[in-house]
Amino acid sequence: MEFWGLFIVALMPVVKVLLITALGTLLALDSFDILGNNATKHLNIMVFFVFAPALVCGNLAKTITLKSMIMLWFMPLNVLLTFVIGTFLGWLLIKVTRVPHHLQGLVLGCCSSGNLGNLPLIIVPAVCKERSNPFGDVDVCYRNALAYVSLSMALGAIFVWSYAYNLVRIFSPKISNVIEVDDATQNPVSRTETDPENLSKCSTKAMHVKELEIQCTTPNGQAKVPKKENIMKQLKIIAEKINLKVLFAPCTIGAIVGLIIGVVPQFRKLLVVDHAPLRVVQDSIDMLGDAGIPAMTLLVGANLLKGLKGVRKQVPLIVGITMVRFIAMPAIGIGIVKGAVHFGFIHHDPLYHFLLLLQFALPPAVSMSTITQLFGAGEGECSVIMLATYSCAAFSLTLWCTFFMWLVL
Repeated sequence: MEFWGLFIVALMPVVKVLLITALGTLLALDSFDILGNNATKHLNIMVFFVFAPALVCGNLAKTITLKSMIMLWFMPLNVLLTFVIGTFLGWLLIKVTRVPHHLQGLVLGCCSSGNLGNLPLIIVPAVCKERSNPFGDVDVCYRNALAYVSLSMALGAIFVWSYAYNLVRIFSPKISNVIEVDDATQNPVSRTETDPENLSKCSTKAMHVKELEIQCTTPNGQAKVPKKENIMKQLKIIAEKINLKVLFAPCTIGAIVGLIIGVVPQFRKLLVVDHAPLRVVQDSIDMLGDAGIPAMTLLVGANLLKGLKGVRKQVPLIVGITMVRFIAMPAIGIGIVKGAVHFGFIHHDPLYHFLLLLQFALPPAVSMSTITQLFGAGEGECSVIMLATYSCAAFSLTLWCTFFMWLVL
């Protein structure tokens, strides 16, 4: 494919994203006030609980099978490496630019989490549809592209909502600056000493308020807890510390359901294949999922207005994140993917190699805008970062796509 043909193929999807972002900004203006603070909050909740899980579930169910899962085993590792390497580079950026504490989660999230869903879902199949695409037959290329991109999107959703989500949550001022004091801490010696049920609750809660040094004892103070019971109690404490509601976010649940439907033949025959008895369920999920991409992109534009006043203050941060996402990460990704090909970890498929390389060169995940909105941590700064990185992506993605295609063929 010629350079200018590839340039148009790679540029058009990004321009679409920028246009929808601009529309979101327009709708958030006071003169329209369609996407005001309340509207964006409710739309974020809809994206988090409905649109994004449906998008991931629907695409995985249609395109992923047990055979393809075995062939694509390296992709989860590749996505994990993008997050780990991005986090390390983001940590270096924080140290160099002395990022304020409340923005550190945002920086780490933007450096680690790439847009593994929206852009590949548009770019890779679009490349396959070109008559002169370098990846062979159009139909075969398009079918394989959907399978690859669907898995990439699911993995991205899982890592963003379990990894990047918690990074922002940890550094969020709403979480880190609030100390919750349970009612039991006001009067540790009362019902606790006489109620066995409260005794176990107190021993659990004491782990969360160590600074108050709550002492929970039995009435005679000499009761000995059996070893087995002690182990179970420790496991219960660990389970309570792990926020399962966050770990199994709606997107993660959607990905798990989609993988089960795609991998189990009986479910595919029931829901996915042509003339399936419950095909209407799959179609409904697809309709909901189709609303996810424009909704998330509109939110980026709506949040943009909040950060325009602080553009000048965030220039070092924006430049640093742009360099991490568009220079350092792709260069490291080339070494990782080419090394995996050299040692035979990846099956020979130029389209697959192209997507693995592309995962290192993407701008920050659009979901970061939703996450910052949920926690109220750096929404304005996130919007400015999104505008800057997606504007640069119009050129950087084109150049990297050109180089990646030359590299894999």
